[in-house]
Amino acid sequence: MDDPVDHAILAAISLDGRATLAQLSDAVGLSVSAVQSRLRRLETRGVITGYLAILDPEAVGTPLSAFIEISPLDPAQPDNAPELLEHLTAIEACHSIAGDASYMLFVRVASPRALEELVRDVRLAANVRTRTTVVLQTYYEHRPIVSAERT
Repeated sequence: MDDPVDHAILAAISLDGRATLAQLSDAVGLSVSAVQSRLRRLETRGVITGYLAILDPEAVGTPLSAFIEISPLDPAQPDNAPELLEHLTAIEACHSIAGDASYMLFVRVASPRALEELVRDVRLAANVRTRTTVVLQTYYEHRPIVSAERT
């Protein structure tokens, strides 16, 4: 992002996705209409891909987080694990990774038993070997991608 004003707008909405146009206007020193125009352009260009609420996992009943590495049981099998696992809604993210495993899943579930069932479902659905790491505590996540430091 070369434009310092666009960068400042992105930094501001990264910190507060519900910021009003007036608040963004104050933050970057442009009129409300200019900020609105720039936001639309950033959305059209695909720089801003959406806005979403960040929920408290404990409050919605999924306090247990884990990372599950998956590797195919048969290296000759098609590389279609993301498609095969897409229906498992406890999987919050699926990343293709370098290293011994093929993919890293980030999951949230209600309990250790639910995690065990999910791991079983992952193995069966995608014909993969798994390695699971339970998250004990998260110090930070959902950090802004764009910081105000460059502005």
